[in-house]
Amino acid sequence: MSKISKMFKVSSSSSSSSRPSSGSSSGSVSRSKHRSRSGPSPQEAINRLRETESMLTKKQEYLESRIEQEITIAKKNGTKNKRAALQALKRKKRFEQQLTQIDGTLSTIEFQREALENATTNTEVLKNMGYAAKAIKGVHQNIDLDKIDTLMQDITEQQEVAQEISDAISKPFGDQFDEDELLAELAELEQEELEESMKNMGRLPSVPTTKLPSARPSHLATSKKRVEDDHDMKRLSAWAS
Repeated sequence: MSKISKMFKVSSSSSSSSRPSSGSSSGSVSRSKHRSRSGPSPQEAINRLRETESMLTKKQEYLESRIEQEITIAKKNGTKNKRAALQALKRKKRFEQQLTQIDGTLSTIEFQREALENATTNTEVLKNMGYAAKAIKGVHQNIDLDKIDTLMQDITEQQEVAQEISDAISKPFGDQFDEDELLAELAELEQEELEESMKNMGRLPSVPTTKLPSARPSHLATSKKRVEDDHDMKRLSAWAS
C-alpha cells in the first residue's frame, strides 16, 4: 500500500471519529453539497490550471539551473575531492527525477486544461446554436405557407406575361424571306463562280516556236583560243632557249 493511500485512510478515519452531532453534520453536509453543486466556473478552473502551469514551468527552470550547477561542481571536484563530486552527482540525479515528475505533471495539466477549454467552447457553441434555432423558429412563425404558394404563383404568371411581351416586341416587321430559298440562290452563285474559275484555268499559254540559241559555238571558240595560246607559249619557250 502506498504512502498516499495510507495517508488518505488515516485522514478518513480521523474525520469519522471526530464527526459532530447529527444536526450540525446535516448543516455542514448541505453546505458542502451546495458548494459542490455550484463549483468553480470553467474559466476560473482554466485560470487556476494556467497558474499551476506557470509555477511548474518556473520550477523546471530552477531545477535545470541547479542541475547545471551540480554538473559544474562534479567536474571541478572530480580529481581533487571525489566525495564532493559524488554528492553533487547525487543531487543532480534527485533534481533530474523531480524534473521528470514535473514534466509528467505538466502534460496532465495541459491535457486537462485543453479538455476544459474544448468543453467550454462546445458549450458556448451549443448555446449560440440554440439561440439561433429559437430566432429561426420565431421568424418562421410569422410566415404563412399558403401565402408563399400564392406569391410564387403570382411571380410565375408575371414572368410568363413578361416573356410574351418581350416576344411580341422582338418580332420583326416587313417582308419575310424564306431562308432555304436564299441558301439555294447562294449555292447557285457559288457554282457559277467555280465553273468560271475552271474555264480560266483551262486556257494554258502557247508554246514558243522560235529556236533557242545553241551554246556549242561559244564552246568551240573557247577551245580554239586555248590551242592558240598553247602554241604561242611553245614558240616563246623555244626562243628563250
